[in-house]
Amino acid sequence: MTYQLILGDFAYSSWSLRGWLLLNRFDLPYKTRLLDFNDAASVAEQLRDVAPARTVPTLVTPEGAIISESLAMAEELASRHPEAGVWPSDPLARATARTLAAEMHAGFTTLRGDCPMNMRLAYQGVEPSEALLADLARLEVIWDHARAATTPDGPWLCGDYSAVDAFFAPVAARIAGYGLPVSESAHSYVAAHLNDHAFRRWRAMSLVHGDTLERYARDYATTDWPGPIPRQAKAVDRGAPQNTTCPYSGDPVTHLMETEGRIFGFCNAFCRDKTVADPDAWPAFTALRDAS
Repeated sequence: MTYQLILGDFAYSSWSLRGWLLLNRFDLPYKTRLLDFNDAASVAEQLRDVAPARTVPTLVTPEGAIISESLAMAEELASRHPEAGVWPSDPLARATARTLAAEMHAGFTTLRGDCPMNMRLAYQGVEPSEALLADLARLEVIWDHARAATTPDGPWLCGDYSAVDAFFAPVAARIAGYGLPVSESAHSYVAAHLNDHAFRRWRAMSLVHGDTLERYARDYATTDWPGPIPRQAKAVDRGAPQNTTCPYSGDPVTHLMETEGRIFGFCNAFCRDKTVADPDAWPAFTALRDAS
């Protein structure tokens, strides 16, 4: 059983990030199809072959069902894969997680409008409006409530990582990327996302795939991304790699990368470049590096 997951731009599509996390973070089988946000054709036009879908993410099941709402994706995947932990198993935690995810799905419009997700930039000197501060205050209330009611000491909202955390991942990206003022507890939750390997993999892909779209930029001074600093790496043309097969695909090595004086091989430029973008974000490469 393999799903088709149709996504938008890695750097800018916040709902696509949610959909991708719902499959990637819970180890569900999928193949990805990417739409082009810089194409003259609209997203709906690019999705003509999977009508009535008109937004991303869209999930196509093996039977051909078309699911183009993230909350519906979460519920359907949880029904089909009860062992995956898409929602918490504890009734209190599960009900809390569903409530918060539904509020995220329908609300926080000022945060979305004022601070579009942009994985390629981080800003400083942002002065939030009163409406934006109200959105941030509401996030603090519901995040603190969820952790107090379920797992006061955990990094995630309702126990282990679940769909509710996938829904708030783009919110964490916005808070971090715009340097928005939040409480210490909210900041710790944002930091959990920035350090999460799946989140970092998505951001690494956003740095090497697709065009930079100026319509998502804002007129603020830029600064360094506030997440973990990756190890330095660069693409190289020659050298003797420490591996003969790509750590992601298992295919023969055709492209090379150097990091910390060591050379590793990959099966294509995309595998190499996404690792150059953030080599610590890729578990397969990390395992290869640590074992070599």
